[in-house]
Amino acid sequence: MLRLIFLGWLLVQATCSWAIKPLAAWWAQPDTLGLSYQNLTLTTPDYAQLASWLVEPLAGVPDQHTTMVVASGDWGNMSYSLYQAQVLASGGYRVLLFDYRGFGHSSAFAIDRDHLYYEEFATDLRTALAEARRRSPHQRVGIVGFSMGTLLGAKVAAATRCDFLITDGYVGNLQGIVAYQLAAHQRHTNLPSEAATYNPLNPKVNCPWLFIGRTEDPQTPIADSLAAVRAARPSQNRQLLAVQCGHLGAMEKLTEKAYGDAYVRVVSQFLAGQKVAGNG
Repeated sequence: MLRLIFLGWLLVQATCSWAIKPLAAWWAQPDTLGLSYQNLTLTTPDYAQLASWLVEPLAGVPDQHTTMVVASGDWGNMSYSLYQAQVLASGGYRVLLFDYRGFGHSSAFAIDRDHLYYEEFATDLRTALAEARRRSPHQRVGIVGFSMGTLLGAKVAAATRCDFLITDGYVGNLQGIVAYQLAAHQRHTNLPSEAATYNPLNPKVNCPWLFIGRTEDPQTPIADSLAAVRAARPSQNRQLLAVQCGHLGAMEKLTEKAYGDAYVRVVSQFLAGQKVAGNG
């Protein structure tokens, strides 16, 4: 019940508007949910210090020998991704959470809340991916992105070795989000100069890529995910799972007996090279 209340509250907060809304205080730590983890501090090439948690697979679950680096959205801090981490850990995955600079307990960073994202956040994700790779050099290491984290994940995967990419609510049309914000919330949203080079089809992402698209999400419409899948070359493994839900609702929707159990099953099928159910 507490999880449902928390997730409902988080959904309301996160969908009020697209803008960067960092919070300093963690609402919980992994052991609050019974998760085994390590506290880490990561250092980026430009010397930002990033707080991070490396969450281990749940006890008694077969280890998938895979680390998933979670690229969170633009709201809160890494503690607000703990339930996602718990779901992935329940599937036997190791999960690396981290706070972007300016979020949580990471280095201070001046943030204009009317920005859609900062290029520095991609540097932070790249640093987290490199740390996961360093700690598990002989295992699969990839990115799971949510909301804002999907465009960061795509940018990083296009330029860095990444064994897989999973994007939940893919941000494929930056100008579309700017227009949506203005029309729906009368809010002017700024894009960084680097946005001009962002290719929503990302032809340079050559790792297996699973798009989890939400059919009732006007902010990150499923058509953007479908366009990236259709643009793939024959050698690129891109799949789309359409989920009938709104923004940030896929994990809750893909629940059968335990929260997110069908979600993690789909992810496991994809990583095993299978076609996912409902592939678009």
